[in-house]
Amino acid sequence: MSSELIDMFLTSFNQTLLMVGISGLVGALLGVPLGVLLHLTNNGGVLANVPFNRSIGVFVNAVRSIPFIILLVLVIPLTRFIVGTSIGTTAAVVPLTIAAVPFIGRLVEAALREVDKGLVEAAQSMGATTNQIVWKVLLPEAMPGIVAGLTITFVSLVGYSAMAGAVGGGGLGDLGIRYGYQRYETEIMIAVVLVLIVFVQAVQSFGDWMVRRISHR
Repeated sequence: MSSELIDMFLTSFNQTLLMVGISGLVGALLGVPLGVLLHLTNNGGVLANVPFNRSIGVFVNAVRSIPFIILLVLVIPLTRFIVGTSIGTTAAVVPLTIAAVPFIGRLVEAALREVDKGLVEAAQSMGATTNQIVWKVLLPEAMPGIVAGLTITFVSLVGYSAMAGAVGGGGLGDLGIRYGYQRYETEIMIAVVLVLIVFVQAVQSFGDWMVRRISHR
C-alpha cells in the first residue's frame, strides 16, 4: 500500500472518528434527558403526563422510523442552515446527531424502566424532589443499562457514518465507495471493511468493560 493511500486511510479514519464522536456526544447530551423525560412523564411516572408523553413519543418514533439514507437527504436544508454546507464531514454530523438523539432516548427510557419502583417510592416517602430522584436514584441505578445503550448507539453510528459517505460525507465509507466500488479496487474495499470491523469491536469491547466496571460498584 502506497504512502498516499495510507494517508487517505488515516484522513478517512479521522473523519469517521470525528463524525461518530461529535454526533455520539451531542446525541447523548440531548438523548439522555429525552429518555429521562419520557420515563418521568409516562403512566405511573413521577411526573405522569400521558398526553405529553405520547406527543413526544410520536415524534421520537417518527424520526426513528426514517431510514438513515433518506434522513440524510431530508435534513439537507437544516444541515445547510446549521453548518453552511450539505457536503463533508461536518455536514454529516447533523443527520447523525438527529438519528442518535431519539435512539438514545428510547434506550435510556428502557434502562430507567428496569429500576426497582420500590426505590423511587422510598425516595418519595422521604420527601425527595424530582431532581433528587433522577440524580440519586434513577440514573445511578440505571447507569449500566444506559452505558450499554450508548455503546449500541456508537456502534450504530459507525455504520451510519459509512452510509454518509454515499452522499459525500467523507470518512471510511466515502473512501470505500470512491476507490473500492467506483474504481473497482477490491483491496481498498476489503481494507475499509476490516478497519470498520476492528473499530466496532474496539468500541463494543470498551463499552462492555465500562458496563462491567459500573456493575461491580
